[in-house]
Amino acid sequence: MENTGKRPEAGSRIPSFRRRPESRLPGRVANLDAGLRRYDGTLWFVLLGLVLVISGCATPQLRGTGDLGLVIERATGSVLVVDTTEHEKLARITGLGDLSHASVVFSRDARYAYVFGRDGGLTRVDMLRNEIVGRTVQAGNAIGGAISQDGRWVAVSNYEPGGVRIFDARTLELVADIPAEYGDGQRSKVIGLVDAPGQRFVFSLYEAGQTWVVEFADPANPVIHKFTGIGRLPYDALLTPDGRWYIAGLFGEDGMALLDLWDLEAGVRRILPDYGKGEEKLPVYKMPHLEGWAVAGNLAFVPAVGRHAVLVVNMNTWEQVGTIPVHGQPVFVMARPDGREVWVNFAYPDNDRIQVIDTREREIIDTLQPGPGVLHMEFTPRGGEVWVSVRDADALVIYDTASREERARLEAEKPSGIFFTDRAHRIGL
Repeated sequence: MENTGKRPEAGSRIPSFRRRPESRLPGRVANLDAGLRRYDGTLWFVLLGLVLVISGCATPQLRGTGDLGLVIERATGSVLVVDTTEHEKLARITGLGDLSHASVVFSRDARYAYVFGRDGGLTRVDMLRNEIVGRTVQAGNAIGGAISQDGRWVAVSNYEPGGVRIFDARTLELVADIPAEYGDGQRSKVIGLVDAPGQRFVFSLYEAGQTWVVEFADPANPVIHKFTGIGRLPYDALLTPDGRWYIAGLFGEDGMALLDLWDLEAGVRRILPDYGKGEEKLPVYKMPHLEGWAVAGNLAFVPAVGRHAVLVVNMNTWEQVGTIPVHGQPVFVMARPDGREVWVNFAYPDNDRIQVIDTREREIIDTLQPGPGVLHMEFTPRGGEVWVSVRDADALVIYDTASREERARLEAEKPSGIFFTDRAHRIGL
């Protein structure tokens, strides 16, 4: 508007540039800002939730391994990872080859299981990730293995070619090859391989009738002690829980061969000269597993060969001090961890039941019938439960050892050996 220096006439309008009232603008800006803040907060929580979900999927749930176990499914070349606390199957892992006669040992941290297959396969299984993390077929026919005292070496006993091969426990690379040679360069099947204190492996030669002790403190220069003439055709062996006595059963004659690992210079001596004999000796349907010896105090409860009996042996004198009649030919005679009871399973045709022996009274106190084809038993570490593999029922049956009532039954495909991770901390297993 032109400035004429005159005052506007009365009643005329004064031109102006109108603005929104000052008082209205801050309120709208504030409302918009608050809305954006609410949106940003909501978005933040959404993004945070997505991050947590994604990270949860990428990272396995943290847990220990002390209550885990591995169950062999012999017909399918698979194993089950089981949770003994929740009575759950966590995973089935396949691709382990011929598991018709399989056994398992564990790493010191109880995370890794080493599975020994009949086809010579050695498989390393991660029990937290439920997957195979190493496998080698190291021989044509194998019969078990052991892990060294420090957990660094895994040894495998082989039928073909006869001998022991020792591997790095992490990489499964071959570290030592010990052929079981005797006579004029002949090779013997190896049985009864165990770990022993002092970084040693102990095993027996079937055809040769020998026991060898391998000192493996220096893998580049192992020292081998050979004991000959222990008896004809040793077929299995065990190490007592204290790691002192190595005992080999003889298939070719009666009696057993005993080696004191505290005193190798004393050599092997024969014990239980009547072991295998009996007035009513029956056809042997299955040789008993000596690893299944039950030790309770100073007594050992031993499966008789070809007889319906469990023998009681005084471990101070290594003399038989009793006989307990049982339902059939015993296969595994296993002590509850506290030694108060011994549980026994049987060879065909009596392999549908289990009997329980009171070790103080030395008599049968219960008979259970889990189903047809009972193959193996394994106690939980403190003995509150026992898991039983029932092959012909495709089941794992879990019993309360106090009430001897069935607590749970899990489906499994022709289960056989059951191995819990507490074995990682036990000698000779």
